[in-house]
Amino acid sequence: MSSLLQDLNPAQRQAVTTTEGPLLVVAGAGTGKTRVITYRIAYLIEQGRARPEEILAVTFTNKAADEMRERIARLLGRPLQSPWASTFHSFCARLLRREAPALGLPRDFSIYDDSDQERVVRALLKEFGEDDRAWVARGILERISRSKTDGRTPNDWRASANPQERRHAEVFARYAQALREAHALDFDDLLLEAVRALAKHPEVRARWQQRFRYLHVDEYQDTNPPQYQLVRWLANEPRNVCVVGDEDQSIYAWRGADYGNIFRFEQDFPGARVLLLEQNYRSTQPILDVATAVIQNNLSRKGKVLWTESKGGPRVRFYEAATARDEAQFVSERVWKLTRSEPGRRLAVLYRTNAQSRAYEEALRALSVGYRVVGGFSFYKRAEVRDLLAYMRVARNPSDEQSLLRILNVPPRGIGTVTIESLQADARDRSLPLTDALAHTNNAKLIRFRELMARLREAVAAKPLSEALEFILAETGYQRWLEEQDTPEAEGRLENLKELTVAAAEGEARGESVDEFLDRAALVSDADEYDPEAAVTLMTLHSAKGTEFDVVFLAGMEEGLLPHSRSLDSDEGIEEERRLCYVGMTRARAELWLLRARWRRAWAGEMGEEAEPSRFLLEIPEPLLERLAPPGGAAAVADKGGWTYEAEAEPRRWRPRNGSSAPRKPRRLTEEEEAIPRRPRPRDVRYPPGCTVRHSKFGEGTVLSIDGDGPERKILVHFFNYGRKKLLEKYAALERV
Repeated sequence: MSSLLQDLNPAQRQAVTTTEGPLLVVAGAGTGKTRVITYRIAYLIEQGRARPEEILAVTFTNKAADEMRERIARLLGRPLQSPWASTFHSFCARLLRREAPALGLPRDFSIYDDSDQERVVRALLKEFGEDDRAWVARGILERISRSKTDGRTPNDWRASANPQERRHAEVFARYAQALREAHALDFDDLLLEAVRALAKHPEVRARWQQRFRYLHVDEYQDTNPPQYQLVRWLANEPRNVCVVGDEDQSIYAWRGADYGNIFRFEQDFPGARVLLLEQNYRSTQPILDVATAVIQNNLSRKGKVLWTESKGGPRVRFYEAATARDEAQFVSERVWKLTRSEPGRRLAVLYRTNAQSRAYEEALRALSVGYRVVGGFSFYKRAEVRDLLAYMRVARNPSDEQSLLRILNVPPRGIGTVTIESLQADARDRSLPLTDALAHTNNAKLIRFRELMARLREAVAAKPLSEALEFILAETGYQRWLEEQDTPEAEGRLENLKELTVAAAEGEARGESVDEFLDRAALVSDADEYDPEAAVTLMTLHSAKGTEFDVVFLAGMEEGLLPHSRSLDSDEGIEEERRLCYVGMTRARAELWLLRARWRRAWAGEMGEEAEPSRFLLEIPEPLLERLAPPGGAAAVADKGGWTYEAEAEPRRWRPRNGSSAPRKPRRLTEEEEAIPRRPRPRDVRYPPGCTVRHSKFGEGTVLSIDGDGPERKILVHFFNYGRKKLLEKYAALERV
């Protein structure tokens, strides 16, 4: 027996030695999928079944490809130039360099990276008189990429009746033209053109099929349509294709990934063998039991049960905090203790949205705990947060020229580069500060901006901090600007701004002035250096894929957050959110903590209704959890006769698990919880919180809360142009939009 096989368990050994014909390896989290691929390639070479140059292995990151090559070389005890271990995009670039003439491309074509693509789109937006800021360009590029992956053209966009869609279709068309004229390909083109070369040119296809006798594909559940087609075109008889993946870890549908490729493999490659890897080498059994209890509720899965020889370890812990701030404080205190008692351990806080990092960043900094943020900018560095803070800084200090330049045309108000350059030139010619030049301008658009800033200065001077921020959002049109875009990125930006108002409200509670709040935000931004040796990592669940930590804190396990509200209307969306939760749980090696907040502010002044626990929490059998009760009583969901979710009976409605409509017996609240503003849940609500309404005088707005019941019920509405108004429902004559 080869010495290579001695390091493998029986299932891994079978996957490595099954060398002929199509093979699907369904590898659960932490079961050694990369190990299987590297050992399989080394085994093929060692046994003389294939030369290194006859083997291709593709994965999704350059780091993974580099590690794969290094591992194979170590296993064989000699350096190798081959096999070809690379990302999909790197492989396609190499193929196209050689086959470009068949496609009418020059071999010296350029590859445009994200920055190159962004500059092209920004130039086109500027040419069309559209908002050309970087994040707008990135949003359009994301849609272009998804359209290309799905086989959609600019003409498909033009078919929309939405004027903005038609304008963006022109950007799409001109973007493609600009790349052609520059003899350039973007990342999507690399895949699409490689597929075209193989599909349309038999001689090209024959060359590459003969070259690679053995194909290996890592993370097969994350392949998108072009990558899937590429694998199928490269496979030649006897179709020695080995793909490794896990449908339970497919979390990138928004990027075009299709986990259905795993289910289609046996149909695409008749006679394929299927092997399951279920022995986990990362987590303890208590963690695996909880993760399995959640993921087994998904219907779209091959079905496997992870197990480990590491039977010990603590039960998974659950803590229910009163508020999001309490949740962050609870976690940060435990992180502080762990970093001092066991300084070598790697810790992580995982969350669903980037906006959740703010509370954790502040709590950790208050305890002088080092951390790094992965998967997004530090909260106070995000563009939309910096925009709102810039408005407030100019309102407080009109001489802040950099902040003034930042907001002159944000949101777009027709103040273009020429106007700004003219204003700056006038300031230079008169030796005046920019704000003084603005005071003397005759430009109508600049005059309107000057009048806007005068209103904002009055508001910031007179209103509480959080109300001033909300006034800025409404008065500048920033909130409406994001809402009208109706994209996931814009929604995420709006969530960050909501979180900023929450930070302001908490600053008020601490007695901070406007200037103190601005100073604290500036210091967090300036001092936020990423530290690779940080005690704790903050990251979104999407960014956590492929990582592992000794201790994981999985935060925000509430309906509407995990699972996210955008996913509640479809079974497919809920299943992907459940996979996301599963990925987060299986990042933990030794300890897993699950957390939720009973109240999480939507806007600064509104605590809203009590949040329902995530359905994923309720899928965990009671004996598997150790529930840590907050001071003064047991956790709200400690009793399994409490809340459950009945998706078929009534979507998005929570009922007691015992089927009764009787409420739970209330527990005694702590003094802190008593202080949290709560409102009775009204019956027969025509205008539920979160819906959009129209008023004859105030225009459109969003319902923030309901107070009371019956004919005297009051509705608090945030109107886009008038701020907050409390209206008596029977006289308001509101119209649902």
